[in-house]
Amino acid sequence: MTQMRATVFHGKDQIRVEEIERPHAGVGQAVIRVTLTTICGTDLHILRGEYPVQPGLVIGHEPVGVIDELGEGVTGYKVGDRVLVGAITPCGQCRACLSGHLSQCGHGEGYEALGGWRFGNTINGAQAEYLLVPYAQANLAKIPDELTDEQVVLLADIASTGFSGAESAQIKIGDAVVVFAQGPIGLCATAGAKLMGAALIIGVDGDDERLRMSRQMGADVVLDYRACDVISEVKKLTRDGADVTIEALGTQQTFESALRCLRPGGTLSSLGVYSGKLQMPYDAFSAGLGDHRIVTTLCPGGKERMRRLMEIVRRGRVDLTPLLTHTFPLDEIVEAYQLFGERRDGVLKVAIKP
Repeated sequence: MTQMRATVFHGKDQIRVEEIERPHAGVGQAVIRVTLTTICGTDLHILRGEYPVQPGLVIGHEPVGVIDELGEGVTGYKVGDRVLVGAITPCGQCRACLSGHLSQCGHGEGYEALGGWRFGNTINGAQAEYLLVPYAQANLAKIPDELTDEQVVLLADIASTGFSGAESAQIKIGDAVVVFAQGPIGLCATAGAKLMGAALIIGVDGDDERLRMSRQMGADVVLDYRACDVISEVKKLTRDGADVTIEALGTQQTFESALRCLRPGGTLSSLGVYSGKLQMPYDAFSAGLGDHRIVTTLCPGGKERMRRLMEIVRRGRVDLTPLLTHTFPLDEIVEAYQLFGERRDGVLKVAIKP
């Protein structure tokens, strides 16, 4: 087989499923036959021309599949193994990787824009029948037999990212946490805050379905910004402000609101990807005297990260399958993008089956 079907980006608002050359594994690489992938919010940014992606790139970055080829030097795996691969594929050997910052891996052209090699942003991605995995030894995570593709596919990006928002904030047992925006990343941040031991979790959004799902994923209180003054309500619920706020959208308004909801000494954990100018009002930042901490996090990747996340799912600590609200075959992915982009029919995440 020399050809495969893949979703190719051709420019703003232009994607097509095409026949392209099938990849083959070189030294240190693997090829997986993709059995399940998704459409992510980042893919929408690419389609809308908001991220600098080269035309001709295959997009998509949440892959689950079966090993089809193994290159020389990749050990401990065999053809036919089911594997999960993180959205970002660190080499495991550079200074960033060896310092524990795998998402900032310094290998690969174009890594400066988004961290490490990222499927569908800097290298060919997962919305295809086959996927070439670089640095396979560092990135292939075997899937336990008892877990389905649907149980693990969201771990590749949105769960790893959302959980990391809670981890980077260093949430402590008993903390009050506010999560701004209850899209897929924010919902995973809400679940992450619960896993970290927060005593009060407040989910903020303006969509009825997302607010409902926020409760299902661990929020104790949900606030509809259409119907209340969120900052005042948070101050009432927490007395002097939240210990941690997590910003999961990437807008000036949500960033500023997250900052204004913090108590002195609190932490703002930013997961949003911002475009344009981001401003910090001096009063919201207590003129720089509030002992606030602002942290940012890019999706942690690598096989050990994936293994740990799968263990959380395997042990029943979290169930992400309710977030997969729709499923489409690869040939209908353009229609799937339209549904997802227009947020119709209560869509949260769309699964794609090649």
